[in-house]
Amino acid sequence: MAQLPLPGRSGPISQLSQLSDGAAYAIGDLPEAPARVLRALAGAGHEAVLVGGCLRDLLLGARPDDWDVATAALPATVSALFPGSWWENRFGTVTVPGAQPVQVTTYRSESGYADRRRPDEVTFHGSLRDDLARRDFTINAVAWLPEAPGGGTSGRLVDPFDGLVDLRDGVIRAVGDPAARFAEDALRVLRGVRFALRFGFRIEAVTEAALADAAPATAGLSAERVRDELLRLLADPGIRPTVAFARWEALGLLATLLPELAALRGIPQGKPLPGDALDHTLRTAEALPASDPILRMAGLLHDVGKATTFADGHFYGHEVEGAHTAEAVMRRLRFGAQDVARVRELIRHHMFAYEPAWTDAAVRRFIRRVGHERLGDLFALREADDAGSGAVEPPAGGLPELRARIAEQENAPLAHGHLAVDGHDLQRVLDVPPGPGLGRLLDRLMEEVVDDPSLNRREMLLRRAGEILAER
Repeated sequence: MAQLPLPGRSGPISQLSQLSDGAAYAIGDLPEAPARVLRALAGAGHEAVLVGGCLRDLLLGARPDDWDVATAALPATVSALFPGSWWENRFGTVTVPGAQPVQVTTYRSESGYADRRRPDEVTFHGSLRDDLARRDFTINAVAWLPEAPGGGTSGRLVDPFDGLVDLRDGVIRAVGDPAARFAEDALRVLRGVRFALRFGFRIEAVTEAALADAAPATAGLSAERVRDELLRLLADPGIRPTVAFARWEALGLLATLLPELAALRGIPQGKPLPGDALDHTLRTAEALPASDPILRMAGLLHDVGKATTFADGHFYGHEVEGAHTAEAVMRRLRFGAQDVARVRELIRHHMFAYEPAWTDAAVRRFIRRVGHERLGDLFALREADDAGSGAVEPPAGGLPELRARIAEQENAPLAHGHLAVDGHDLQRVLDVPPGPGLGRLLDRLMEEVVDDPSLNRREMLLRRAGEILAER
């Protein structure tokens, strides 16, 4: 009996050549959470298997992030076996909570995809092979059936669609008719591309042709599903944005889902590195860490304003136009308000031009304008922008010097909370009524203190506030 590679270790893919449908296989180190679910279901007399992405990743020698079990037991039966679990969908998926949650789905068949996302009809049944037939790609349509109800490492593989062969050969192939699979759910188009990029696999020719034909249908996907797939792509350290979005462009996905980004193709860049504005922006996103996909999103969109501002070899105001466009893109894709604001402000300020001649007051105004909490992101974006251009920061007046000067202002008053007076003081001492006027007065005092921190004393600010009020 062959031994499955341990999670987190690379196993020899060549071993897969010895395996096929029905072959014996052992899992040497299955975590307790999925093992417990498999034991409980089998012990109650229900067939249950490890299936889908978690088994695929185990076969490839990777540690799965999620655990999926499929079973002949009906959802109500599964839920009764695991107190605290929940079942809130008509697709038969029960979530078993814990440190490692396990998704348990009843074997089912699906038919009729009127909205090209959800099946119109779901039928629960006891056939594992029919359940595997409804899945998207062969590498996700392999199951592992434990040998004994009491658990253990022994079992056999169920592989009716040669997913093991495709795993061995590095191929993304649709289960059954590719056109039918993509017609059922257009998100499979994006998933197929991501799987190919993630694993370094090629897409089988018929599957790729059907994928390209189905690309326009992704326009009908919900914004949330596109957003989540985009973030998975950007968050994967093994996927290079330059390669990923070139594939999206070739298949028509970029023009369909991110037309603002696609519009950068052909816009001249005039940078040391070759290529146009789209090439530059993809290199910029790639230079940012995959651990922060929202920051990568800022890199991806930082120059979208160039498509509409290009004139006479210049892009005047592209950062302002780009900030508006990026905000519209992210709102369309249903990003959260904080993420939208973060990306918008980074793009709005990414064209700052520091010079050693800046006064300390100018440095403080820069910090206040950008926001101290965004400075690290802004500098990371600027460095990535330089990397994407092939440019080098000048030895004088570059980011290291600006960082050092910002550090010198660590204790400078830069926000209303740093002022020696507050709104209550102005209302009580100067009888200023609450409302917008009070806020504007505090803003005015803040501006003067940023210019000259020595003014930040209670008596001086109250006197100055009185003078400002007398001017009105």
